[in-house]
Amino acid sequence: MTTLDHIEFAVSDSSASLAFYKAALKPLGMDVVVSLGPSKTRAGSRHGLGADGYPRVWIHDGKEGGAGLHLALSASKRSQVDAFWKSAVAAGGVDNGPPGVRERYHDHYYAAYVLDPDGNNIEVVCQAPT
Repeated sequence: MTTLDHIEFAVSDSSASLAFYKAALKPLGMDVVVSLGPSKTRAGSRHGLGADGYPRVWIHDGKEGGAGLHLALSASKRSQVDAFWKSAVAAGGVDNGPPGVRERYHDHYYAAYVLDPDGNNIEVVCQAPT
């Protein structure tokens, strides 16, 4: 069991960010679970992405870009980290650290980092031994 149920953060353009996150999170088995228009929210459009029908990552309209959020998501395989990085960069994300072992953390910390359309640092990490 994980202690993190979900996270939500504001983005400057939820439509553009939704396209980015759909592509970037697909390798982790995540997709759009729910989208709510402005008439059903207090913060513009709101989108929840997740796996198995449960939204764990929520984005909503309402901020200027570059808030400095760092979101790290877990992967069970290194190939998912590689696929995330490739998909996220192809979807317009900016490379902020290609897939590889980050020995400064530990010998099995395999991660990749991409900046989303607002400059938030999105990481996917696999910490399983090879």
